[in-house]
Order: sequence, then structure tokens, then C-alpha cells
Amino acid sequence: MKVLNFGSLNLDYTYSVDHMVRPGETLASSKMQVFCGGKGLNQSAAMAKAGVQVFHAGLIGEDGQPLLDMCRESGVDTTYIRRGEGRGGHTIIQVDKNAQNCILLYGGTNRQITREFADEVLENFVEGDLLVLQNEINELDYIIDRAYERKMRIILNPSPYDSALDACDMTKISVFLLNEIEGEQMTGEKEPDNILAVMKERYPKAQTVLTLGTEGAVYQYGDTVIRQPAFLVEAVDTTAAGDTFTGYFVAGLLEGRPMEQILRRCAMASAICVSRPGATAAVPTPDEVEANLRCRSARGI
Repeated sequence: MKVLNFGSLNLDYTYSVDHMVRPGETLASSKMQVFCGGKGLNQSAAMAKAGVQVFHAGLIGEDGQPLLDMCRESGVDTTYIRRGEGRGGHTIIQVDKNAQNCILLYGGTNRQITREFADEVLENFVEGDLLVLQNEINELDYIIDRAYERKMRIILNPSPYDSALDACDMTKISVFLLNEIEGEQMTGEKEPDNILAVMKERYPKAQTVLTLGTEGAVYQYGDTVIRQPAFLVEAVDTTAAGDTFTGYFVAGLLEGRPMEQILRRCAMASAICVSRPGATAAVPTPDEVEANLRCRSARGI
């Protein structure tokens, strides 16, 4: 079974601020750092660090060599990464003194995916292979349709949520990975249990994982519901917490672990991630995750 992540590759320009800038305000930043990121790259790096052999497909721009280097350093297969025209995708990220963030995204070459390129990539994957998707590239609906025809299992993190997702046939998705905001955008409901109820009604054949920040995560598949509390740590930067969760979730599926164990590892990996600055660089290794879990278990946590 192979894993393909068809997703974004971004340079993240991260600014440390006292508070999020307000309309009309000029705000000084205490620090600026540049990280390799994008939801696609972050999730590929997390999967690779968790032990998954993952192929990443996407487009970088004229400024994208650091992204290619980061993929290779992280153990991500770059066979299906190509160069597009002009500048690549990037983000402007504010991180406040409470480690909360807000993100301004520019698509760049991430929005230059063609159907021909999608077909070229997907023809190398077969029934039962996993396809991981986010919503930071174009032609998402086409990619879903073609992957479904090939009987691939499709895992979707519908982030950032926008009107492009309306064109996607969500009944073809095998696993939804959502946070509270995306859950509300998909269902119109705010309460976690109501979000899950609507997801079950609309997509009864799909698994849903709803992440709830400091409240942990909930897994739902049919009548099975599993709740996983969060591991509380001193947060530094929450930017890649969800992407880290996704990476370790996919790794757990491939390894055939029990869902309770998968969710516990995901929660720990995310906790370690938010205790560090940056995106891709903040994703922990399996050894770090297991060591922290053993320590918690020894303390009865």
C-alpha cells in the first residue's frame, strides 16, 4: 500500500507579535522567521517522520528550492514535485504571546495544478493506496474523482474551507479530518456532538476525526465513538498541530494499530509540536512520541 499526498508547498513567514494586528494598526514584530510549510508539506513531513513512505505531489516556484530540500531531508519522496511559473505559495503568519496564530495565504504555484499533471501522478497508484488531500491546491474535485475511480482511499482535511470544496463529491471521501471551525463550516453546527451527528447522517460510510484543541479529539465511524483527551503542555506555536495529528493518524492506519492507540499517539505528537516554534521543523519523531507516552504512563497520566 502506497501513500500519496497531493498538496501544497509553502514558505511560511512567521512574525512574533504581542497581539493580532487590528484594522488600521501598525504593529511592531519582535521576531521574524522563515519556515518551510504548507498544509501539504507539513502533513507529508509528519507522515515521513512517523515512519510512512509518502510520495508528495505538487508544484514549487522559482523560490522553492528550500521546500524541495526540506522534503528530502524529512524523508518525503519528491518524484512527483514539479516547478511551476513564478513565485510559489507562501503565508504570512502572526503568532501572539499566547501562541495563537492567524494566517494569510498566497497560493502561488499551488494554484497551477493541471488535470494533465494530476493524471500523470495518479496513474502510478492503484486500488487500496491512500490519497491525502487538503484544500490549498486547485483541481481538488478532479483529483478526488480520478482517485475514486482508481479505488484509492481518500483522506481529506478540508482546510482552508472555501467555496472550492462545494464542487467536490464528499461521498467519495473515506476519512474526514476536521477541527471545530471546519466542522462548523461543513455542517452549520457548533457543538462537537452535533457536528459528528451531521457528518454521520451525510456521510455514513466515512470515518470522521474531529480535533478540539485543548479538549482533545473525537473519532466516529458508524456507531463507534472514541474520545481522546489532549496532553496539556506550554504552547509556543500551534501552527502545525493539526498537520502533525494528520501525519500520525495516517501512520497509525498503515500500521494497523487500534484506534485508541492511534489517537493517543496523535495527541502526544501534536502536544510536542505546539511546544516548539515553526511548522515542519516542529513535527516530532516516533522515538520522541513514544518516550513521552512512556513517561506519561509511568506517572499514570
